Amino acid sequence: MEKVVKPYSEEGEKKNQVRKMFNSIAPAYDFLNHFLSLGIDRSWRKKAIQKLEASQAKKILDVATGTGDLAITAHNLLEVDHITGVDISDEMLEVGRKKLTKKNLNDKIVLLNGDSENLPFEDGTFDAAIVAFGVRNFQNLDKGLTEMSRVIKPGGKMVVLEFTKPRFFLFKFGFNLYFKYVLPLIGRLTSKDPKAYRYLYESVQAFPDYDKFVSHMEKAGLKNNEWESLSMGICAVYTGVK
Repeated sequence: MEKVVKPYSEEGEKKNQVRKMFNSIAPAYDFLNHFLSLGIDRSWRKKAIQKLEASQAKKILDVATGTGDLAITAHNLLEVDHITGVDISDEMLEVGRKKLTKKNLNDKIVLLNGDSENLPFEDGTFDAAIVAFGVRNFQNLDKGLTEMSRVIKPGGKMVVLEFTKPRFFLFKFGFNLYFKYVLPLIGRLTSKDPKAYRYLYESVQAFPDYDKFVSHMEKAGLKNNEWESLSMGICAVYTGVK
């Protein structure tokens, strides 16, 4: 059985703890994302969105949208009609809405408070569903993926971008050193919540990546499931079709 990692305590719902964590780090989230990844996170999002280019999706759902970076990337790279982002953190959404206003994208992207395990949309509402670095935070991974599958149309595509555990020994050693010690130290110095970046390392270690995650996609009713490793295994893009 896969281990459930929570940000603060073994007691209590993971969902509530994740909401509290992201509310606390929202003001520093974008800066830390780009700084701690040396800006590579932008290329990862572009690579994930490029997986949708052939599908010609016009209506897209971005789950665990956070501050909207993946939704904005999708708007910039694809010819879409509308993107809906959902997240359980009001503070993250507020940061995202300010970005949308600044970029004049309020007519193209809307950000809503929403739970991945109980999406407020009818079956087959969207042409595609996307999520970046969010599925690790689902309280129930299978339920969240099944909900994402439910709201996309038959033949629609799901794209998931998520951290993985590198397999090459030397790189894996450096990755673990950075994620376990350096990243939490920087996070502690720059954000209000030092536990958030310790949780990042722990949740990546416990997450079912590569073929194990593909099996969860299959369980959610998706087919033609594939994964592509990025940046020597720091993360991977998973794709599947309903």
